[in-house]
Amino acid sequence: MVKTPAEKWKDTIIGYRKTCQKIIQVSKSVRYAGVINSYGRTLTGIVRSDVKPLLKSEQVKNEFFILATLMNSRKDTTKAVGKLNYVLLEHQKVSIIVFQKNNITIYVSIDRKEKNITTIISKIKKII
Repeated sequence: MVKTPAEKWKDTIIGYRKTCQKIIQVSKSVRYAGVINSYGRTLTGIVRSDVKPLLKSEQVKNEFFILATLMNSRKDTTKAVGKLNYVLLEHQKVSIIVFQKNNITIYVSIDRKEKNITTIISKIKKII
């Protein structure tokens, strides 16, 4: 049986959701894992159940739009500087790790108290 485009899309989103669930399980320090498209729209995302979000809905939309714009702009430089490994943004309260795969961006926030960010990054890279 041939799947319709809607069914294929649903399967894709389910796959992204499973990826986010695996990322959340990497460490108790992972606060949020989500997938955004090239326009900054959330395709799926999971907030750890015992975590209170730091950003309001409008702030999240703005954050994701800015990151999507940055990631899209970087595509032009790939030939010159090589493929992007990840982006690490360190704030006072959280660290944000951004990965790009095909036309999606994987956004992960980690509690700033975490000392082994490189270990978490390695584990996430194996998942994605």
